[in-house]
Amino acid sequence: MWSPGEEVSKLTYFGLYALQHRGQESAGIAVSDGARIVVYKDMGLVPQVFDESVLNTLRGHIAIGHCRYSTTGSSVWANAQPTFRFTGGRGLALGHNGNLTNTLELAAMLDEGPGGRDALASTSDTDVLTALFASRRGSLADAAASVLPLVRGAYSLVFMDEQTLYGARDPQGFRPLVLGRLARGWVIASETAALDIVGAALVREIEPGELIAVDEAGVRSRRFAPADPKGCLFEYVYLARPDTTIAGRGVHATRLEIGRRLAHEHPADADLVIPVPDSGTPAAIGYAEASGIPYGQGLVKNSYVGRTFIQPSQTIRQLGIRLKLNPLRDAIADKRLVVVDDTIVRGNTQRAIVAMLREAGATEVHVRISSPPVSWPCFYGIDFASRAELIAGNLGIPEIRTSIGADSLGYVSLETLIAATTLPAERLCHACFDGRYPLSVAEADRGKHVLEEVR
Repeated sequence: MWSPGEEVSKLTYFGLYALQHRGQESAGIAVSDGARIVVYKDMGLVPQVFDESVLNTLRGHIAIGHCRYSTTGSSVWANAQPTFRFTGGRGLALGHNGNLTNTLELAAMLDEGPGGRDALASTSDTDVLTALFASRRGSLADAAASVLPLVRGAYSLVFMDEQTLYGARDPQGFRPLVLGRLARGWVIASETAALDIVGAALVREIEPGELIAVDEAGVRSRRFAPADPKGCLFEYVYLARPDTTIAGRGVHATRLEIGRRLAHEHPADADLVIPVPDSGTPAAIGYAEASGIPYGQGLVKNSYVGRTFIQPSQTIRQLGIRLKLNPLRDAIADKRLVVVDDTIVRGNTQRAIVAMLREAGATEVHVRISSPPVSWPCFYGIDFASRAELIAGNLGIPEIRTSIGADSLGYVSLETLIAATTLPAERLCHACFDGRYPLSVAEADRGKHVLEEVR
């Protein structure tokens, strides 16, 4: 965010609050007053890390913020973002959404010594990228433009020195990044919902392969690589907020359409359609509309429990399922249910839900999923781990149905999911569904402690 005269740390806090669903492990904000950069970050949710007294100490007119969901580098304070470097009389703070696939190669480019490889403070790909930026002479814009063509993988970046705010997006545009306009400044954010929260108007998406700079002269753009759009299809299914717009289409509208098409592909003879809240709700509404089966609430969500999928520990995930959802017994007793959810990753959530619904008196449980089977790991910013941990990586649909205990199981087809986005298939990354990766990768390339191999 670049906005003279505004309390940018507090606006950034609100923006991070709007994006909390994208990461729940740590949070941080960096602020510049034009002369120096101050960074504050810690482990925990945004409201746990920041309070009024902390925000009041972060004064300036440029700020970036980040809430972390680890895909490379363990979930520890050293890996919290924004990362920071001070070199050549210039500070640099950087926040990164995505996952790099050539981190070891990039780390090898750093010289050994106090300002290079030995200065890496963490095991994250973001720290390597920050160190590479800081190692280049000249302006930060020139440094970024020279480094980014060497980087492979997914990266939507916000970064800053004392004077200027920057944003950059990888040539495939795997992760979203948008530019917004304030009355007295500019905002760069992962989702349009964050712009809404801080009162900014959407200007446009930052293009794949584009680097922008914002300062008192306005917004400047330069291209560091040709665009080859491959936006993440899973953003439409799960990651993005429903009130976000991607490629000109609202995520909520897309999810409704997926549900309608799912009803035609996998009809069910049932009494009630219920969602797994909240990410399954729009598709469940669409399913009910298209099927003519009444829509209702059958599971009550505890709003104070975070997303179980992105918790780093399997034990916490399993505990979180029971903490998060509870059946509404009066609504589902003696009913044949269609239960609509966004995806099945490991199968733990659906197995627990089906069991809870049967215990609460449901006579039949028909599970409908608004994505195809997730059969392949993601190398571009979603922690799907290895294929061995994915239930669809090892079992067919009949076996998955048996494993979760459902009376029937239906997934929307990949062709139908893509059609619901209104984007052509060649502009989307759907590797987690079909194993066709836009950038060549190998499962051994990724890992929680990948940089330990460099040290």
